[in-house]
Amino acid sequence: MKTVKCLVWDLDNTLWQGTVLEDGRVTLDPRVRDVIVALDERGILQAIASKNDQDLAWKWLEDFGVSEYFVLPEIGWHPKSQSIRRIADKLNFADAVMAFVDDQPTERAEVAHHLPEVRCYDATRVLELPDLPEFNPATVTDESKQRRLIYQSGFERESAREEFQGPDEDFLRTLDLELVVRRASETDLARVEELTLRTSQMNATGVHYSGGTLRSLLADPGHDVLVASMEDRFGSHGSIGIILLERNPSVWRLKLLATSCRVVSFGAGAVLLRWLMSQAALAGAHLAGDFRRTDRNRMMEVAYRFAGLTDQECDCLGELSLDRETREVQVLHVKPEVSEPPTTMRLIVPDLQEAS
Repeated sequence: MKTVKCLVWDLDNTLWQGTVLEDGRVTLDPRVRDVIVALDERGILQAIASKNDQDLAWKWLEDFGVSEYFVLPEIGWHPKSQSIRRIADKLNFADAVMAFVDDQPTERAEVAHHLPEVRCYDATRVLELPDLPEFNPATVTDESKQRRLIYQSGFERESAREEFQGPDEDFLRTLDLELVVRRASETDLARVEELTLRTSQMNATGVHYSGGTLRSLLADPGHDVLVASMEDRFGSHGSIGIILLERNPSVWRLKLLATSCRVVSFGAGAVLLRWLMSQAALAGAHLAGDFRRTDRNRMMEVAYRFAGLTDQECDCLGELSLDRETREVQVLHVKPEVSEPPTTMRLIVPDLQEAS
């Protein structure tokens, strides 16, 4: 069962007791507030789909001191399936990682009919949600606890983009973007494992690497485990990418490149790929990249192909120990060249030719 990434709340008689427009006053059970805080600390985003007066409902959320915990509130009179669809699209989340809680069976049925992969819960189960396995991520890192803030900064950034008059590339230059790549340490492994689990669209293989496997790669001088992070004038994007690299004399093997969907629009995956190709070229090595097609990673396949990685055979691949059949992995190949650094962001990166 996939872990829930976003829980969408109804308000009346679900998050709080009472109906705003009928009762005039509503109450919030402190235990429900504890549920909201607990899920937030696990990195589970929370949103709202409520048929209500937006101004009145939001004022109650502010009065209860919980408005800050909710991203993308959908408060109005449209069908709740439409609200959840908009929330999922804005977050770039698959339906299977969305959940919805509501006291009304008809509302849950409407959502289940139009969005069958969204998990729906009766409001009577609110207090037990933190105990359910789907609301317990395999790893909870310090960065998980900041996920809501990272997304909220992202929405501010997106608003600035919509208001900007001019080419998208010019807007990116106004952000003062900085992409930092560093070798992972032991303390990074939980976040690296989390990224192998959570990233799907910009994930070259969809293969999950456990903490134990990552720890063994970290100790292997023939491998690099790299973490990429980004920040700009709106704040930190957090750790947004991982690179698992095996270095051989004639060919470097990119076992995994994965980046968060949050930074797709900044071209972070393509920038990382071009940087790796430049590093390999400087070392006099070819670059091979593992790729396994999934139902979500078409964009990563396009990025690999656009960078010149093909399934053409090369003698250098003989240096690699491959198990293509059991892992269903293609090994793509390119003879790389050194490329110019990007014009839309600063790179702070290690020299991979130096010893780990």
